[in-house]
Amino acid sequence: MPRLDRLLSGLLPGGLLLVLLLLPQIAAAARLHELSGRTMGTTWQVRVVSDAEPARLRAGIQAQLDEVVAQMSTWEDGSDISRFNRADAGSVHGLPAAFFEVLDAALALAADTGGAYDPTVGPLVNLWGFGPDGERSAPPDDAAIAGVMARSGWQRLALDRRTRTVAQPGGLYLDLSSIAKGYGVDRVAGYLDGTGSEAWLVEVGGELRSRGRKPDGLPWRVGIEQPAPDDRRDAPASGDEQPQLSGIVLEPDDLAVATSGDYRHYFETGQGRFSHTIDPRSGRPVTHGLASVTVLHTSCMQADALATALTVLGPDAGYRYAVERGLAVLFFVHDGDGFQRRMTPAFERQLQP
Repeated sequence: MPRLDRLLSGLLPGGLLLVLLLLPQIAAAARLHELSGRTMGTTWQVRVVSDAEPARLRAGIQAQLDEVVAQMSTWEDGSDISRFNRADAGSVHGLPAAFFEVLDAALALAADTGGAYDPTVGPLVNLWGFGPDGERSAPPDDAAIAGVMARSGWQRLALDRRTRTVAQPGGLYLDLSSIAKGYGVDRVAGYLDGTGSEAWLVEVGGELRSRGRKPDGLPWRVGIEQPAPDDRRDAPASGDEQPQLSGIVLEPDDLAVATSGDYRHYFETGQGRFSHTIDPRSGRPVTHGLASVTVLHTSCMQADALATALTVLGPDAGYRYAVERGLAVLFFVHDGDGFQRRMTPAFERQLQP
C-alpha cells in the first residue's frame, strides 16, 4: 500500500480528492500503525496510535466494515438490503440495528431537504447511464423517467421505529451508497475507541474522521482539493489530473470530512450535457453550476449524506440550507474557466491559521 507518511490522495465518488497532509513518522511514533484493506468497492486506510497488535486491529476494523456490507450492499445478493429490494409488495421486514440506523437517518434527511436527498434514487441514476447497467448515448425519454419515478420516492417507505421494521410497497429499490461509507467510518471510529486507541485517522473511500494527535504531538491534517481549470464543464474528463490544492488545510480533530462533486462525471450529446448528479425531485440531472461540496460534521454518516444533498440543492439553495442549520460547508462553483469558492461561517471558523 502507499505509505501514508507521504503526500497521499484518495479518490472520492465523483472523481474528487481529499489530500492527507501527513508529516514524516519519527522515532517516537513506534506505536503508530498503518493499516489498510478493501470494502464497499473501494479501499480503507487507518493510522492508529495503539498498544494493540496490528493484526488484531486490522481484523477488528475489517469485521466492522464487513457487517456494513452484509447489511447494506446492493452488490451482495445475500445482503439485507438486496433481500428487501427483491421482496414482494406488502411484505414487512425486520431490520438489523445498523441498517435501521442508516435508513432512519437517510429518511430524516430526505424529509428535511424536501426530497433533494433520496435513498431510492438509484434506479434513476441507472436510467441515466451512471449505474451498473452502463453508459447511455442519449438521454432517456419522458415516459421512461416517469415510469421509474412512479416506482421510486422516499415517501413510499413506511418505517416503523417502534418495531424496527420497514414495508416493501412493491418495486422500491433502496440504495444507501451515499451514506453507508460514512457510517462505516463511524463504525470503525467507535471500534478503535473501544480498544482504547489513543488517536486515529480513518478513511473509507475518501470519507474521513480523526481523533487525537500523532505521537509526535502534531495534528492530523487534511488538505482540500480545488477543481483544476481543465475540469471545467466544456472540457473532456480524463481523470489524469494531479490534485490542485486549494490552500485550505484542516485539522479535523473529532470531526469527519466528506466531499461530493460533479465536475468530472457526465456525458454529452447533441441535446446537451448531462451530469451524473440526479435530482430525485425531477428525475433529471442537475443543471446548476456547483462543482463540489465538502462538509465537516461530528458524524461521518451525516457528513456523507449531507454532501450529496447539498450537491443536489446547488450553490444557492444549498448554501442557504447549510447556513440556516449551522453546517460547516465549503462550496466550489463553476465560474467561467475556473471555480469560485464559498464557505459557510461555520466552515470559516474551522480553518487553521
